[in-house]
Amino acid sequence: MKKEIYTHSEQETLQWAENFAKSLEKGAVVALSGELGSGKTIIAKGIARGVGIDDDITSPTFTLLEVYGGAIPLYHFDLYRIESAAEFTCLGFEEYWEGDGISVVEWAERAKGLLPECTIQVTIEYITATQRKITIEYPCN
Repeated sequence: MKKEIYTHSEQETLQWAENFAKSLEKGAVVALSGELGSGKTIIAKGIARGVGIDDDITSPTFTLLEVYGGAIPLYHFDLYRIESAAEFTCLGFEEYWEGDGISVVEWAERAKGLLPECTIQVTIEYITATQRKITIEYPCN
């Protein structure tokens, strides 16, 4: 199943992501793709809010992974610094996908073919400086 939505501000994107999070189940993996500055971290923030996490969510570029506790833990990955699939494989991140939390993966295209089969793909595209087209693909629905 594939859906397309349009948002017209950062706040609207954040609100959409918060609502989207409420449809996610434990063990869900959400792959975020889009150009630098397109809103991947905004969507991660919204997902965190949607599962009841009030922490300040920032891009974990320098640490690759941030773990946020809550009723449903959030595992926030940023693969921007990953240079190859082999490097990604050595990190052992797949243990998080089998857990009781929700995984959000920024720059997911860097792990192409290595994410779980039912990963929800979210692609963010610039339309204007404030408007975004968000395409959501559910491969297992």
